[in-house]
Amino acid sequence: MKIQDIIIWVLFILSILVALWYLFGNSPTFEQAILVLILTILIANVSNISEIKTRLKLLEGSFIRLVADFKEMRNKSINTKR
Repeated sequence: MKIQDIIIWVLFILSILVALWYLFGNSPTFEQAILVLILTILIANVSNISEIKTRLKLLEGSFIRLVADFKEMRNKSINTKR
């Protein structure tokens, strides 16, 4: 489990606790309770976006190698026809 996942779970539990505290204890304001939930969602989205970026970079690298292979095959076929 990554550190990002642990942070997201801790923030999720914290947001649930703050929401319950607001509902039953009436201590934090509504905006404060919503703010914790929004921050949790934003951090989770940033974490997911960074994972997607790394996957796209890997995919980009494989496409670059694929293009190089196609160019090499094309050059070989052109050279054999001459």
